[in-house]
Amino acid sequence: MSAYTQVRVISDPGPRLPLIGEMDLCYRCNSNCRHCWVQVPHDSPEQARELSFDEIKNLALDARAMGCREWRISGGEPMLRQDFPEIFDFLTRIASSYSINTNGTLITPDIAQLMKRPGNKMVALYGGTAEVCDNVMRTPGLFEATLRGMRYLKEAGAGFTVQVIPVRGNFHQLKLMLDIARSFSLSVRYGATWLYLSAYGDQEKNREIKRQRLKPEQVLSLDLPDPSYEGYYEGDSMVCSRGVEHGSERDHLLAPCIAGQEEFHVDPYGYLTFCSYIKDPALRYNIRGGSFRHFWTEWLPSKTYSMPAQGEYQHNCKECEYRGECKWCPAYGYLEHRRPEAKVSYLCEVAKEVKQFKVNWLAKNRRHYQVAGLTLQVDSDLPFTDTTFDAKFKQFEVDKPGGDVISIRHHFALPEMNGKSLGEEVYRQEPWAVYKSGESWIYVGISPDNPHEPVNKMAVFSGDHSRVRIHNINEAAFKTGGAHSLTLLPTDQILLARVLADRQGVFFHSSGVIMNAQGLLFIGHSGAGKSTLVKMLDGQGEILCDDRNIVRRWTEGFVLHGCWSHGEVAKVSAASAPLGAIFFLNKAPQNRIVRISDRGEAVLKLLEHVIKPLVTADWWDKVIAVTEGLVDEVPCYNLFFDQSGGVVPVLQEFTTG
Repeated sequence: MSAYTQVRVISDPGPRLPLIGEMDLCYRCNSNCRHCWVQVPHDSPEQARELSFDEIKNLALDARAMGCREWRISGGEPMLRQDFPEIFDFLTRIASSYSINTNGTLITPDIAQLMKRPGNKMVALYGGTAEVCDNVMRTPGLFEATLRGMRYLKEAGAGFTVQVIPVRGNFHQLKLMLDIARSFSLSVRYGATWLYLSAYGDQEKNREIKRQRLKPEQVLSLDLPDPSYEGYYEGDSMVCSRGVEHGSERDHLLAPCIAGQEEFHVDPYGYLTFCSYIKDPALRYNIRGGSFRHFWTEWLPSKTYSMPAQGEYQHNCKECEYRGECKWCPAYGYLEHRRPEAKVSYLCEVAKEVKQFKVNWLAKNRRHYQVAGLTLQVDSDLPFTDTTFDAKFKQFEVDKPGGDVISIRHHFALPEMNGKSLGEEVYRQEPWAVYKSGESWIYVGISPDNPHEPVNKMAVFSGDHSRVRIHNINEAAFKTGGAHSLTLLPTDQILLARVLADRQGVFFHSSGVIMNAQGLLFIGHSGAGKSTLVKMLDGQGEILCDDRNIVRRWTEGFVLHGCWSHGEVAKVSAASAPLGAIFFLNKAPQNRIVRISDRGEAVLKLLEHVIKPLVTADWWDKVIAVTEGLVDEVPCYNLFFDQSGGVVPVLQEFTTG
C-alpha cells in the first residue's frame, strides 16, 4: 500500500430486470444418455402437460414487456416438439439474442436454414465413434445422426459451437472427439464437466450418473480455473457454475442467488424459478395459476430469505477451507441428497484439486509490481522465471498487492475471431489500430511496412484500462526473457498513462531526482539534457528515472514517483517524494534558475511533455485539470545549465534554501 491516500467511489448497481429467459421446451428425448439428469422417454405421457405454443407466446411476450431480451432454449431434445420451428422462429424474432442446446440428431435441411438466424447454436457430441457414442446415448444410430445434423448446419452456413461432453464412458476418446468437433466448427467447447444427479430422485439413474462422473483431477484438467480476476471478489466468496457469487456471510442460502437476479427459468410444464437446477417443488411457480409479473415482482423476491442456513450447512460447508473453490449450492445439495443444505462430497474432492492448482499457479504464474501507488498484477499462461523481465523491475516488485490493482493477463495465442467484429475503429497509426467495442478498447498490432500483414498482437482493455488481456502471437518474446515492459508491448505507457488520469496522475517526458527529501522534476524533450543532468546529479540524490516519471496528486499534495521506462541511464527507483519544483531544461553557457511567473506559459510547457496514450476528450480534460492544479501548487522554473557540472551546487543550494 502507498503511504498516500485517495478516495474511491462505488457506483449504484441499478434496477433488477428479467433480462434472460431459459426455456426447456420438453424433457422428452430421442436418446437415453447415461449421464442425463432430466430426460424422460420420447413417448412419455408427460407430453400432454407441456406448455402449448400459445402459452409459450403469451409468457414470452409478458417477459419481454418487463425487459427480457434473450432466450436460451434447451430440453430434453427441444426439436422433438412438432411445433419446434414455430417456437424457435417466434422466440428468436422477439429477442435481441438467443442460444439453443441440441444433440443435433433431428436437424433437417429446413431446420438448418432456420438456424442461420444469428445466435449461439450448441450441438452436443458424446463420442468419437459410433460404438462409444451410441453406448453413451444408449440408442443405436445417433452418432451418425449427430454428424448428419452438424453437416446440415455447416452446409447451410449456420455457424455453431460443438459441445464435447466428457463422461467416464468416452473420456478415452477425448482427442478424437475434439478432432471431429473441429472438422465441423471453429468454435468448440466442453459441456458439463461434472454431473448432477437425477431431477426426479431416481436411484437407478443416480447410480448410472455416478458411474459416469469423471475423476476430480480429470474435471480439473478440462475446466482449469483462471485465478486472474478472483481478487475482485471480497473474502472467501464462491462463484457457482452460473456465475453467481456467494459471499462469506450466508445466513440465508438463497439470498445470493436471488438478489440482483437477471435470469429466470421455465420448465416444459409451466413452472418458473430462478435457476434451471432448482427442482424443489417449493421453489417453483406455476405460471398457469398466475402471471409472469406476479412471479418476478412478488413471488420470487419472497423466496430470498426462505431458506435460513441451519446446522448441516453451518457444520459442513460454511467454514470449509475449500469453500472458495467449491461449486456447491443448495440446488446441488438437493439433487444429491434431497436436502438443500447437504454437502456434495464429489464437489469437495474437486475443490481440493482446484485449491492445489491455484496455489501452484499463483506461485509460478503471478507477479506484483508497484509504481505510483498502483499495483500491477501480472498473470501469465506460462510460468515466470527470474529472467522473464529485465532486472530493473526488481526495484518495483512486491510480495503482495496494494489496494489499487491493475490487472495484466498474458496469453500466447491470438483469439479466434471467426468473422467477429472488433467494433468501431477510433484510431489507426502504426503500430496500433484501436477499436471501441461496447465498454472495451481493443488494440490490434499493425505493421508500419505492410498494412495487410497478419495481426501479431492484440490487447483487450476494460473501459477504464484497469484490466487488460494481452494476446501474444506466440511464446518467443516471453521465453527469450529480459522484457523491458510488463505488458510485453513496446511500452507500458499505453496502460499507465490512461489509468493515471483517472487517479489524478500524469506521465511526463522527464527526469526525476530526490534531493534533500524533495522531488525535483526536470522536463524536456529528447536531446534537452535529461540524461546528462541525471549523470551530474548521480551521488547527490536518488535517481528516479532519466526519461519518464509520474506526478500524482494525493490528499497530502503532489508527489513525484519513479518509473522503469528509462533512457540512456539505466538507473531507476520505485521511490517517491513530495514534489518540490518543476524545471524546464535549457542548455546555456551559464547555470541559473529563473522562476516562471506566467501560469499559462507553465501549463502549456507541461502539456507539451505529457506522455499521450490513446487520446480521448475525457482523458484530456482530466490531464489538463491535474496540470493546472500542479502549476498552482508547485513552483515552475526555467533551468539554464552547461555541461561543466556547475549546475549541481546551484540545485543543492536551491533545495537547502
